[in-house]
Parts: sequence; structure tokens; C-alpha cells
Amino acid sequence: MITEEQFDLYTRILKEELVPAMGCTEPIAIAYATAKARSILGDTPVSAKVEVSGNIVKNAKSVTVPHTGGMRGIKSAFIAGLVAGDAETELEVISKVTPDQISEMKRVVETFDVEITTPAEARVFDIGITLHSVEHTSYVRICDAHTNIVMICKDGETLYENPPKDIERADKSSLTVENILAYADGVDVAEIKDTLDRQIDYNMAIAEEGLKNSYGANIGKVLLRSYQPDIKITAKAYAAAASDARMNGCELPVVINSGSGNQGITASVPVIVYARGMHVSKEKLYRALCVSNLITIHLKSGIGALSAYCGVVSAGAGAACGVAYLLGGRVAEISHALVNALAIDSGIICDGAKASCAAKIATAVESGLLGLNMYYNGNEFFAGEGIVKAGVENTIKSVSRLAYKGMRETDKEIIRIMLENN
Repeated sequence: MITEEQFDLYTRILKEELVPAMGCTEPIAIAYATAKARSILGDTPVSAKVEVSGNIVKNAKSVTVPHTGGMRGIKSAFIAGLVAGDAETELEVISKVTPDQISEMKRVVETFDVEITTPAEARVFDIGITLHSVEHTSYVRICDAHTNIVMICKDGETLYENPPKDIERADKSSLTVENILAYADGVDVAEIKDTLDRQIDYNMAIAEEGLKNSYGANIGKVLLRSYQPDIKITAKAYAAAASDARMNGCELPVVINSGSGNQGITASVPVIVYARGMHVSKEKLYRALCVSNLITIHLKSGIGALSAYCGVVSAGAGAACGVAYLLGGRVAEISHALVNALAIDSGIICDGAKASCAAKIATAVESGLLGLNMYYNGNEFFAGEGIVKAGVENTIKSVSRLAYKGMRETDKEIIRIMLENN
């Protein structure tokens, strides 16, 4: 039975997690830390050191940084924050870049002295930016989350310090499928309307842009051209197209989920496509998005922000639960769809942010919808089959254990492979 306190808590979780970001969030975090360090320096920088964890390398190495004229990778993200970053806007740090600033970035990236290292002692999510001018030095470190500054220094003096620790965010321990459904049924939609309207507007806009123009591997277009269009293909195509655009330099923002734009896209876009195709009310869509977003957050909270486990698997399963809600599904239908989906594709690895993320999103959405259709056709995976346990919450714990503990060495090996010469 969900309490009034939990209603308030779940609303806070949605508002805290569903925030806008410009471009892939790891390079944007680099730009944010750099812009902050530049503001602290108060002088013209002449050289820099960028210290990033292996998982930051994984998610920043291959993506196009928006508002840079097509520049890619860690140094480009640094240069964007240095030349044009506005630290006050956090994850929208490079959302207001001028053409002159893009020209300046292209000049500076070729001439500015930047040392990029991967410290052995770095945390999973770790970014340190040191800037040097002729007379001064500044340092900013972000850990564990994209805007979580843990240290600011100038000329060797510590101006701010909040040692890495569990971030004080809304407690997610009471999230369960049953509670999430009760929240979605009972929440006053006026409380979350603005948050969800922004998710609908932003994420569908970038999906439409991805289908209109050429980005990355054009997975969305491939799906629409290769298969007889129906609502399932359309849902997959729109989600994939949004990721294609986002990974390959589109300058539109997205609303993220669990720190990831691709997860925010995957948890929302298929549900929106289904809602529009079914001609349901806007209120029904809001409630279905509560289900899809909160189940995605529930799955991700036991895994962590960055892992060898592909986050869109969780979001694809969450999207299927949102679609199940649109179709009238209750706890039984949603729980079985979720277990089936997790049993199908929990082996997909995360090998960084790049064009192939769009194809993984299409696969995750497909698995989620297959899991849902299995249940409606009287089929399911049973406890004892692989990682499936008795009860949806126990299966979620299995997946969390697999991703958080079991895939640690996998994550290290993925990073070693990615750092090798091609």
C-alpha cells in the first residue's frame, strides 16, 4: 500500500531524474566541469589536464559534441566548455553557442595543450579538470553524477570540498512495481504535468529530427524502409532515430532518465508513439509515462549510473510496462512483461556512447514488446530459468546483481579493448 509520503517521494524522483540535457551526458559533464574551472581561474588558460575514469572515456570517446560543428571526443568536449561553456546552466552548458565560438573551438582544439589521463584510482564516474594560466591554476572535480562537484581549488587553496559519497538524492528503496502502479493510478497529474510535457516535447522533437535528416547509422529510417510499418515498428524507429540524432551531433536537447539521454528517450518515445496511435487521452499518457520512467529508474537504481550492462535494456523494459499500462495492464501483466523482457536481453553490453546505441535501443524496445506479447499470448519465462527468480522484485535484484557485481571485470575488459588502437 503506497503512502502519502511515498506519493510525494515518487513525484520528487521524477522531477529529479527527468531533467534536460544537451548531447550525450558524459561529454557534456566534461564541458560543464571545464566551464566551471574556467570561471574559477578568472584568467586566460594556456594549458590543461583532463583526468577521466575509464567509463567516462567509454561514453565520451566516440560521440559528436553538439554545437561544435561536428567535433568528437573528450578533447572536443573540453574545448567546447572552455570556449563557450556557461557553467550556470549545468547540463545545458553549451546550449547557446554562437557561430564565432564554433570557429574559435576549431582553432583552439588544434593549438591548445591538453593532457588527458585515466587515473588508476578514479571512481566509476570521475572527471577532474585542471586549468593553468600564466599566473593561476584552477581545479574542479565531478564524481558519481553528472553535476556533482566534489572539489574546487584555486592556486592550491581548496575553495569547496564535498568528498565523494552517496549523493543526497531521493530515496528509491521503496520503489516496487506494485507501488509504481499505485502511484501512476493516483497521482494528481498537475504535479508532474510540466515535467512530462517537457519530456514529450523534447524527446519527440529529436526523434522527428532523426527521421527527417541523416544521422549516424540511420537506424530509424532503416526500420521504416525495411519492414511493413505498424505501431511496433514505428515505436522502435522513433526511439532509434532520436538516439541516432543525439549521438551524432544534433543540437536539440533531450530529457534524460537515470543520468542518460538514451535511457530517457527509450523510456518515453515508444510509450508516446503507442499513446498517439491508440488515441488515448493526455492524462492516460502522463500516467503511462509515470510507469515507464519509474520502472526504468527502479531497475537502474540497483545497477548504478555506468556499467557494462547496457542501460537501454532497463529503459526498453520500462517502456513495455508503460505500453502495457496503456493497454489496461495491471500488476500481473506489467510484472510478467517486465520479467520476460529482462530474461530476453539482459546480456547486451555497454561499449560506450556511439551510433550503435540506436540499434541497441531498437533491440531493447523489441524485447520489451515481445515480453509483453508473450504474456498476452499465455507464455512466460519461469523462476529457475537462467536469472529469472520467483516474483518480479526478485528478478530485478538478480539483474542488479548481474550488472553491478558480475559485470565489473567485463567493464574493465571493454574499456581496455576500446583504448587499443583500432
